[in-house]
Order: sequence, then structure tokens, then C-alpha cells
Amino acid sequence: MSFMSSSPTVNVVIQARASSTRLPGKVLRPLGERSVLGWVVRAARRTRGVDTVVVATSDAPDDDAVAEEALRQGARVVRGPLDDVLARFLVACEEYPADAVVRLTADCPLHDPALLTQVVALWRAQPELDYVSTTLVRTLPRGFDAELVRVPVLAEQARRPEGPHREHVTYGVANDAETYACSGVVTAPRADDLRVTLDTEDDWALLEALVRELSRRHGEGPFAWRDVVAVLRERADLVALNAHVEQKEVA
Repeated sequence: MSFMSSSPTVNVVIQARASSTRLPGKVLRPLGERSVLGWVVRAARRTRGVDTVVVATSDAPDDDAVAEEALRQGARVVRGPLDDVLARFLVACEEYPADAVVRLTADCPLHDPALLTQVVALWRAQPELDYVSTTLVRTLPRGFDAELVRVPVLAEQARRPEGPHREHVTYGVANDAETYACSGVVTAPRADDLRVTLDTEDDWALLEALVRELSRRHGEGPFAWRDVVAVLRERADLVALNAHVEQKEVA
């Protein structure tokens, strides 16, 4: 595998699949004027400091539609093993070489390009960092999760054939600050009690209502994270829609 060595290249890699266990097909659902995946691709393409946006989906037949939708939204596409997400990321790094990649998941449609730009800018200012994220210390709602990792670090992780990092790509980096140089974006006031990711029908109910309200106030999006939080702080009825949903734990 070859890596870029001149001017630093940063790509966004969005992991996406149709076969979600809790909400199958969620990334292809229409949310406002575009699909859930389309929201994520649009935010990534509007992030400053990013060179290429890649959707990494599986080679399973039911992900043909995911690949087609990613292309429609203007992303590049790579495909690989369904159950080995890290392998898909390495395929993306092979086909679209970069020094670092921003990892996004396709079930977080409300990504703020300005926030993603902060993550990229922090790494570009300190390229010796191995890992930069919005989750090292979680202060944002779940659903604004963005992680940047150096590609050689991903390749190093891939030499371990088994473990949670095969599905949760950065797990072995974010949880090993003694080995890897890590930094994060922290925001105030804290809003980590809120949830705007898509994993259940109750999450979907919140996102549909939230996007309608945000669109009424601010146009079609993408929306600033502070505007998302502001609406939710005003609308306890929306927050209640998915307040009970528990995030799946890492196996």
C-alpha cells in the first residue's frame, strides 16, 4: 500500500451499508430533499481542507443501491467486506491515497461542515497527531461524531486480524493514548445529552421533525451544530422522542 508523502492529503471516508441490524436501509431513507446518505456526502463535500470524499460500502448485493446513491450524490465509491469495515477503509486508502482520512458514518445526517473543517484544520496545523476527533471528550450531541486518523496508523491497526477495531475502525487508536498522539475538538456549552444519530424508528421520528423545524428557520441545510442544539433546547417534545434510546455498545 502506498501513501502520499508530499503536501498532506486528507480524504473523507464514509462507511455505509444497507443491512443495519436495528433499522435496515436507514441510510437510503429520504430526509427532506435528499437521502440520509446524501446529507452526509453533502456535508463532507463542503468541508474545507478535504481532497476527496469516498463512500466505503460492502460488496454485498443489497449495497448496490448504496453505491449508486453515493455516486449520485457526488462521492467516489469503494467496496469491500461487509463485516470488516477497517478493510474497506484500507481499500479506500489504496484507491484514493491520502495522508489522513476523516471517518464518518452514513447514519449521522446532520454533520456541520464548519465542525468537520475544525477537525481537519487542527490536524493540518499539527500533522504529527495520529488522531483528532469530536469524541475524545464528548461535548456534542451523538450524531456529530467525526474522527481523523493518519493512514499509516490505520495500516498498523490492520495488522491485528481480530478485535473491535475491525468494525469500529479507530477503536484501537482512540483507546490507546499512551501509544498514539491524540487531540480533540471540545465545544461549550455541553450538549452530549442529546442524540441526532439514526439507529431506530424513534431516532427517525426525531430527525424528521427536527429537519422540518430547522429547514423552516434556516433553509435546506446543512445546519450549524449550534442551531441544531438551539432547537432541541427549545423543544423538549422533540428530545423526548428518542431520549430513551441506548447506543449499542462496542462488542
